[in-house]
Amino acid sequence: MNAERRAAGRGGTGVISDRRAEYLEEKARLIRRRVIEMTAAAGSGHPGGSLSSADIIAALYFHVMRIDPGNPGWEDRDRFVLSKGHAAPALYAALAERGFFDPSELVTLRRTGSRLQGHPDCRKLPGIEASAGSLGQGLSLANGIALAGRLRGKSYRVFVLLGDGECQEGQVWEAAMSAAHWKLGNLAAFVDCNGLQIDGPVEEVMSLKSPAEKFRAFGWNVLEIDGHDARQIVEAVEAAGRAKGVPTVAVAHTVKGRGVSFMENQVDWHGKAPSPEQAERALRELGEGRSLR
Repeated sequence: MNAERRAAGRGGTGVISDRRAEYLEEKARLIRRRVIEMTAAAGSGHPGGSLSSADIIAALYFHVMRIDPGNPGWEDRDRFVLSKGHAAPALYAALAERGFFDPSELVTLRRTGSRLQGHPDCRKLPGIEASAGSLGQGLSLANGIALAGRLRGKSYRVFVLLGDGECQEGQVWEAAMSAAHWKLGNLAAFVDCNGLQIDGPVEEVMSLKSPAEKFRAFGWNVLEIDGHDARQIVEAVEAAGRAKGVPTVAVAHTVKGRGVSFMENQVDWHGKAPSPEQAERALRELGEGRSLR
């Protein structure tokens, strides 16, 4: 296994150090900066849910997952499925920073002919494991990838990120039942519970009551975490690895628009790009970082 792969793979066990937590927080901040720059350049996109999921994606791509950007098709790699596909800007930012493609390409988000479509397309961009767009399908895809790995005797793990509004889709619960039935212990899900969806508060649009209780009723190992705490995210992954023969879900409590004061907990920023002036303000709040330009 080469040095690059070792640097990103599995991250050891136990509580991460302060230095490592700060490193992951910095990566999440960089992802957030790039989400703002990308959506502002495109004039469209979904900043709110991209910002809320940045810490989870940073922890997975820069500490947890065993991947090799130089060999995206490596059979033993860990897999990540972005079920809430509208958060593609956060995923693209992580992939670029990990070396799957040049970061200069990020500003082509949503342009005609760009490999960076509004939702991930596994046929266009290295590192994308599954195309996404229609909500509710990612957990089913992850189930199939996890089951295939077990049948082939592979040790890879499968991670999937869903949104709380997305969990209103019935297919999510069919997939949850299936994962528990097939005892997919190599599967770990995160639910980005930021409380808002395009039509308003999740509780008003179609209340989930308690996602944790629902997954528990379907036979999952269930954790509840602060989705902006790198330590808790990594600890959830470690706990999932210890839960043999059962899928694990971490219900991650997050803030829509995290890191940008005027976007936080504001439903309008689910699918609206910042203006140049708003982007400049947001980037000031997110601190210094490398420009995409």
